[in-house]
Amino acid sequence: MADYMSTETPAVVERDKRHHVHPYQVFDSFAEHGALPIASGHGAFITDTDGKRYVDAVGGLWCTNIGLGREDMVEAIADQVRRLAYSNPFVDMTHVPAADLATKLAELAPGDLNHVFFSTGGSTANDLAYRIIQFYQAVRGKTEKRHVISRVDAYHGQTYAAVSIGGKPGDRIDEFEFLDNIHHLSSPNQYRYGRHLSEKEFGDQLYEEFENKVAELGGAEKVAAFFAEPIMGAGGVVPPPDNYLKCIWEFCRDNDIIYVSDEVVTGFGRLGEWFASEKIFGIKPDIITSAKGLTSGYLPLGATIFSDRIFDVIAEPGHHRYLPLGFTYGGHPVSCAAALKNIEIIENEGILEHVREIGPYLMEQLETLRELPMVGDVRGSHLMVCIEFVRDVETGEAYPDEIDIGKRVSNECDARGLIVRPVENLNIMSPPLIITRQDIEFIVDTLRESIPLAYAAAEKMMAEIGKGT
Repeated sequence: MADYMSTETPAVVERDKRHHVHPYQVFDSFAEHGALPIASGHGAFITDTDGKRYVDAVGGLWCTNIGLGREDMVEAIADQVRRLAYSNPFVDMTHVPAADLATKLAELAPGDLNHVFFSTGGSTANDLAYRIIQFYQAVRGKTEKRHVISRVDAYHGQTYAAVSIGGKPGDRIDEFEFLDNIHHLSSPNQYRYGRHLSEKEFGDQLYEEFENKVAELGGAEKVAAFFAEPIMGAGGVVPPPDNYLKCIWEFCRDNDIIYVSDEVVTGFGRLGEWFASEKIFGIKPDIITSAKGLTSGYLPLGATIFSDRIFDVIAEPGHHRYLPLGFTYGGHPVSCAAALKNIEIIENEGILEHVREIGPYLMEQLETLRELPMVGDVRGSHLMVCIEFVRDVETGEAYPDEIDIGKRVSNECDARGLIVRPVENLNIMSPPLIITRQDIEFIVDTLRESIPLAYAAAEKMMAEIGKGT
């Protein structure tokens, strides 16, 4: 028992390697290196089992918005556990935190999004959105209106429906099958796919592709929904060309197609607003999906927030319909209590206002890294950013996969007390919303030191490859 309880780093890493299968685990390298074991966290910082402290510029996984280790959150969670640790959410039972949170989310959401279905995270929130849409179209008698349009590089989660809607090439591997009624348009990544065009030209091209896809599928009477993140997250932090998403939303509004904004990442302050869809992009979606910042990662919770338009159809009196969807832990009372406290903290401490001030400073400071070798692009908005590394800045030529350039940079950052997220040739950052100017300066200084070291190692490896060694 003593050996099992050991918190010494080698013992923890060995137990983890033997028994814990990680999301997106790369089996060969994991078997050799294992994972970095984290022991504690406070605010924007995490500490490993050796006592080394890091600025967590990833914010857990886009989610530790109010920071870690807050006693007021601990107390709110503990109080709810003492009062009611669990309650059956099915059919005709409810509890106070779920009723209160659903009411609050309806207040915060744009337009007539007044109805909330709780789940356990972003994947299940998107899965529910897909299934509610299919139900809605069917009860209207529009059984042929079943096609869904998404985009390459989109990420919408890991359930069967959500991963089918997603368009990240690395997720759509041959070993898996996907729903056949989901179709993917081109990625809106202008740096990678539209460098020769103006922003307007690129946006117009993407919108025309959308219109053509609707026509190809048989017209709007065959298309059920369009899914989009306001800013793509895991697909590379891709802001949309100006007005492109709004044009698609207007088409959907005018042609009876459900528009879904996946705000799992962008919601609850990451862009300085509760939700980005209307305030930043001028969109009033039919459905918003959310998770992550909803509880700031303290407990799992997802919410699918949908319109009166949809609810009034599926709940129309006299049809005796029922909605056969649900999760044992959907709307868990302790998770709902955590979300309510999280929203209260964001409101009372002016965190949205802080993000509006500090976010542009982060972008401004990261822009200074363009002078370094292999920094091809710096993009994002507020506290949702990434750096794209390339071998040739002029042409955008990428390093081959075996160089693993994003990981090389993140390893250098790890050594200097900074956590960034490597995704192929990218370093993605989504720090806690409470990040300070001093923290930002540390992040940028550390990247400024780490990038040239990774570049030198990458070029050395490229030379060796060229020699055939």
